[in-house]
Amino acid sequence: MPNRREILRAGLVAAGLAAISVGLSPAIGPAFAAEDAAVASVKRMTEAFQEALKRPDVPGRVEVLSGPMAQAFDLPAMLRLAVGTRWKDIPAAKQAALVEAFGPYLTATYATRLSAATGGRFTVQPKSEPRGSGRLVRSTVTEASGDESPVDYVTNAEGRITDVYLQGTVSEAGTLRTNFGDQLKSGGPDGLLDFLRKSTATMLAATPPPAPPVPPAGAPDKPAADAKP
Repeated sequence: MPNRREILRAGLVAAGLAAISVGLSPAIGPAFAAEDAAVASVKRMTEAFQEALKRPDVPGRVEVLSGPMAQAFDLPAMLRLAVGTRWKDIPAAKQAALVEAFGPYLTATYATRLSAATGGRFTVQPKSEPRGSGRLVRSTVTEASGDESPVDYVTNAEGRITDVYLQGTVSEAGTLRTNFGDQLKSGGPDGLLDFLRKSTATMLAATPPPAPPVPPAGAPDKPAADAKP
């Protein structure tokens, strides 16, 4: 007959096997799963930003960013947060139209911002932090000049981005709420929808800044204006 120690050891082994059988340890599994999903989502997004920097204009960067942003961002949740309490008063069909227009608008906004980030790089912290029911992922944008700016991402429990804090303090959703509030006040949901569509079209049509001229191969360096012969 097994003694008390053997019974206890068998119970512990059985408990460990049970935890393995469901794939996660009850004590730490969910926390690590949420953290991994949040950090992985932000890393995929910053990798897309880095790839988009190789494109010379907004339409090209939008082409790179559209898929990753649709996957990484919870666009309906972010739009609800940006609209605020007025969202519940908007008819369902109009809500759907606004969400459909918001995705291209947000993508074009980020593609436009990247115009000033040429030569920059993005660094994501390997561990996220609890933030309400979701997670907070900290990152740093390093410009070509070496200047650094914090950019923090708030994700939901599934690891999808619901807000972005520029400079670590300026909420993207809060900034959008101010802009969208003006449109809703003056034109209602239709006014906001028109604003999203027109703003997107304007950003896509923007002329990229001219690239600096490249001297032909083998051309001598141009002498300085005050150089002596």
